[in-house]
Amino acid sequence: MKLHWSRTAVGRRGFLKGATALGAAASLPGGMATRAAAADDSTLRVRAYGDMQSMDPAYSVGVTDEEIHASVYNKLVQYKPGREWDWQLDAASMVEQVDPTHIKFALRDDIGFTNGFGAMTAEDVKFSFERIVADATESPNKPDMGPLRHVEVTGEREGTIVLNEPFAPLWSIALPYIAGNIVSRAAWSANDGKVTTTPPAESGPYLRASWSPKEKTVLKRNPDWRGEAPAWDNIEILPIDDENTAEIAFEAGELDFTRVSLGSVARYRDGVPNGGALLEYPSLYYAWLGMNLDHPKLQNPKLRAAIQHAIDVPTVLEAAYFGAVEPSTGIIAPGLVGNRAASKIPPEADFTKAAQLLAESGETNVTLKLDTLNKTTFTTAAQVIQATLATIGITVEVNVLESGAFWASAENEDLQLVLNRFSMTPDPYYATAWFTTEQVGHWNWERFSNPEFDQIHQSAFKESDLDKRAALYQRAQDLMEDSGAYRFLTHEATPVVHSSRVMPALRPDGLALLRYFEKG
Repeated sequence: MKLHWSRTAVGRRGFLKGATALGAAASLPGGMATRAAAADDSTLRVRAYGDMQSMDPAYSVGVTDEEIHASVYNKLVQYKPGREWDWQLDAASMVEQVDPTHIKFALRDDIGFTNGFGAMTAEDVKFSFERIVADATESPNKPDMGPLRHVEVTGEREGTIVLNEPFAPLWSIALPYIAGNIVSRAAWSANDGKVTTTPPAESGPYLRASWSPKEKTVLKRNPDWRGEAPAWDNIEILPIDDENTAEIAFEAGELDFTRVSLGSVARYRDGVPNGGALLEYPSLYYAWLGMNLDHPKLQNPKLRAAIQHAIDVPTVLEAAYFGAVEPSTGIIAPGLVGNRAASKIPPEADFTKAAQLLAESGETNVTLKLDTLNKTTFTTAAQVIQATLATIGITVEVNVLESGAFWASAENEDLQLVLNRFSMTPDPYYATAWFTTEQVGHWNWERFSNPEFDQIHQSAFKESDLDKRAALYQRAQDLMEDSGAYRFLTHEATPVVHSSRVMPALRPDGLALLRYFEKG
């Protein structure tokens, strides 16, 4: 699947004059700014945009965890590095879809778990997959497994995945992403079925050697790994929220790989320090402003509509993304089934309509809190939104949060407005999964609950006709916008830089597959 994007510049700087800058670049973890690390040819140093939260795939919070999980655990299949979406065998020696609801697999005979937990078997696959969908687990990643019924074990290393109904995203989400990680049944059972930040057993080409919260996660080569040997003895993953801060670390030689800010792309096109290189990828991320429908201050639909119309998306994108990205029309990116050609509310603000809606709402002296991640892109976007809403008489108080506090905000009943950004996989099912009624209080920060939307999510993944499937997902995004809980912003883009020491292995959206990184 190819993704397409183009650069669109917009000229709205005049609106931003007089605004006050918010936030500052985060400090480098572990005192990195003070000195360059000694050269070590055996260690790869990469940046993650957030800190590790959980070593249990059932409770993983997304990409920042999965970058680690994909290296220390195994899946039946993994994403294949490259510019086009594809997968390759990992723990499986064979996997075959024999009919729309049955997938047979056989495991390699040379994968074992650490800490004495023995060889990987089909029972481990059964345990790993079924616990994701079990009600008792309460896994927020349950939607990834879709209509999984069970895994039938047919031999020590053979089994059949049985679905209740066809599930198109099986090959793009369930198997190669978070929920597809296979853990040791015995190890997890010995830990009462739930693991937090210390893995009781691992099986991949790397082991998690250490974790210093907010500073560094260290992976080391697994001496018992019998697959293709990884290139690096150690991988150091440093959580740095802010791209500009990461660029300082990269240029100081502290990092071998990082995503960079869109504002720095032009500079890096002219040359990357230390013999490095710039790679530009499209993005599947989606960023938006959300409104908590359950909050007493946001019960009035005309107030929410006024807010939607008063946010000038092109101005936000020019200020926060340097005009290098396009406005989005929903949560599904261009190039994916279900992308909307245009949203019902144009990206440009309509201040006259916004003021009219606010007057019709009867709301006066409106003051709202806007939560945002402590990252330059988002604090800048918050600044613009604060300024635009002020033009119609709505006061916005920006609440800047560190990574851990921000990602815990989903359960905060006092959440009002939020600037958010989710990662994505190459299937629209993954986008709609987090906005169902079932996800309220988990990933559904806006508490959006719509029976038609839920029904679309439950039926669209079974549709084999691409045109019909696209229409369903487009309708789902209409419902989100009509609720007044969302103002869609952008899908961003993914520029990354790497040092001359590294040959990175990336997904088609520019995200790292660390276990496949080679030496330069």
